[in-house]
Amino acid sequence: MSEKKRCPWVPADKEDYIHYHDHEWGVPLHDDQTIFEYLTLEGAQAGLSWYTVLRKREHYRVAYANFDPQIVARFDEAKIQELLQDPGIIRNKLKVYASVNNAKRFLEVQNEFGSFSKYMWSFVGGKPKVNEIRHKGDYMATSTESDAFSKDLLKRGFKFVGSTVIYAHMQATGMVNDHSMDCFRRQEVIDGYGQYA
Repeated sequence: MSEKKRCPWVPADKEDYIHYHDHEWGVPLHDDQTIFEYLTLEGAQAGLSWYTVLRKREHYRVAYANFDPQIVARFDEAKIQELLQDPGIIRNKLKVYASVNNAKRFLEVQNEFGSFSKYMWSFVGGKPKVNEIRHKGDYMATSTESDAFSKDLLKRGFKFVGSTVIYAHMQATGMVNDHSMDCFRRQEVIDGYGQYA
């Protein structure tokens, strides 16, 4: 499995990270529930490594009702306090409160646009932007699109959705294809081969 050429940020010794890169990262995503999962996990990641969150992902799915925004939006104070005692997730008070708030805002966007996916993809004109990444230093932390997307989310009342968090979200959900030029997944994703294609 490790003989394939992958993006420079993928650690060769972490099978779960390799699996995430090979099957999910950068694949255009249009399923709202999975989009909400990514948005929640990326908010939880702020200031931490993605691997820290990735290792807790399965537990998050249990704690967050499989990331159903309809259910998460109804989490009350007692449920929030329960989450804050749960060692299986990132127990940051602001992030946990933000996740429930964001579920409510997510539903508002769905009501307005018909789906969150439709709203989200409008920031890249409905199709992935393909970047030319040759070295680790070529990766951007933000873009004009992530700035605009982030600004609009903040205006709508979302939290933990700064431009850096949102650019990571755009990379993960395939709004931008940031697989490196020599990564085997780059062309596969362009050709529409992947878990979410």
